[in-house]
Amino acid sequence: MSRIRIAIAGVGNCASSLVQGVHFYAQATGDDAVLGLSHPLLGKYRVGDIEPVAAFDIDARKVGRPLNDAIFALPNNTKVFHRPPAGAGPVVQMAPIADGISEHMADYPEPMRFSVARDEPVDIASALRESGTQILVSYMPVGAQKATEQFAEACLDAGVAFVNCVPAFVVSDAIWAERFRQRGLPCVGDDIKAQVGATITHRTLAKLFSSRGVRINSTYQLNTGGNTDFLNMLNRSRLASKKASKTQAVQAQLDVPLSPENIHIGPSDFIPFLKDNKVCFLRIEGTGFGGVPLHMELRLSVEDSPNSAGVVVDAIRCCKLALDAGIAGPIDPACAWTMKHPPRQMNDPEALAALEQFVARAEQLVARKTLKAS
Repeated sequence: MSRIRIAIAGVGNCASSLVQGVHFYAQATGDDAVLGLSHPLLGKYRVGDIEPVAAFDIDARKVGRPLNDAIFALPNNTKVFHRPPAGAGPVVQMAPIADGISEHMADYPEPMRFSVARDEPVDIASALRESGTQILVSYMPVGAQKATEQFAEACLDAGVAFVNCVPAFVVSDAIWAERFRQRGLPCVGDDIKAQVGATITHRTLAKLFSSRGVRINSTYQLNTGGNTDFLNMLNRSRLASKKASKTQAVQAQLDVPLSPENIHIGPSDFIPFLKDNKVCFLRIEGTGFGGVPLHMELRLSVEDSPNSAGVVVDAIRCCKLALDAGIAGPIDPACAWTMKHPPRQMNDPEALAALEQFVARAEQLVARKTLKAS
């Protein structure tokens, strides 16, 4: 079985869960081999076929260390559910900082924030070529549009596919999308939609209200957590794309979108002791039969980064299938299934059906290429 050679940009909590998961499923047998996966097998690829071959970060506690060690370095604070072999994995290289750090983080204790390494940034495109990377997975902080674009540009230079897990709009931007298409490279983005997180829950409930004839009048979603993502988002100036991504993901499920004053979706606060646990408070106010009001409130508590990794593994494998099949540009079904801000929004059952059709088509194209080559 061929491997899926990935590079990771940003060795934070999400990267930690992804790397732990890759090693967990590579060894898993029986029920564990399918536990927590919507697609244990996607095309011919399993989660354990993913292999990190390069990694980039800016934190002094991670740069220069093997990836399998760096994923457990501060300020990471997600749950440890599987420890890969210590001292193994690619050495984490220094990335350009660009807009990857908000100044306000310097006011917080070092165990909670980034601590910038003094190393010189590497040439990302060269590092990608030298490592044989096929797909780069971007985990840049919220608000880091320039840093995300630097990695996207390096992918175009090095001939590497791109999975953008953050709300910096690249794959959903028509100009960037066309550049990847012209370069013959697939891409999936933007802003990962967790397995059972705040956004997918909100979308599902909004669709439920609509399909059952209840008019939604107003709704809010507030999220709190104690990881660096929530600390970073205390700088509200970095939140424009995040709010747009999450709000559009919910509005897309409504027949008639709500006016801006009747929908509020965004983070609420940074609570250090929560660590990587995310707590969502959600309320929907509606009108049902006979004009009678109906209100729903929900509290969701979930470990944020494993919740993300369970979907990222689908995005990565779809990207590899597209590479195998020679499909370039945004993979619309994979984007709609895995991301909050895809180029084209679909409801979730429609996205799942389209994803399965894409997988079948990609496999057919690969089979034809193999037949011609023989």
